Amino acid sequence: MGKEYDVTITEISRRGDGIARVEGFVIFVPRAKAGQQARIKIVQIGNRYANGQIVEAVEKEEESE
Repeated sequence: MGKEYDVTITEISRRGDGIARVEGFVIFVPRAKAGQQARIKIVQIGNRYANGQIVEAVEKEEESE
């Protein structure tokens, strides 16, 4: 609990929460969108999944040619 991770939200759950994975462990992130990159903080841990909250949205840097 309390650890922070940089993740990519890969999909949306039936409840509408974003889903990220850290080392194969599923983390539900409320108010996240699929494809979004963010730093999240783990706020609750269960046996098969965890709940996190967005600490900071990570902006993708545009590549310039």
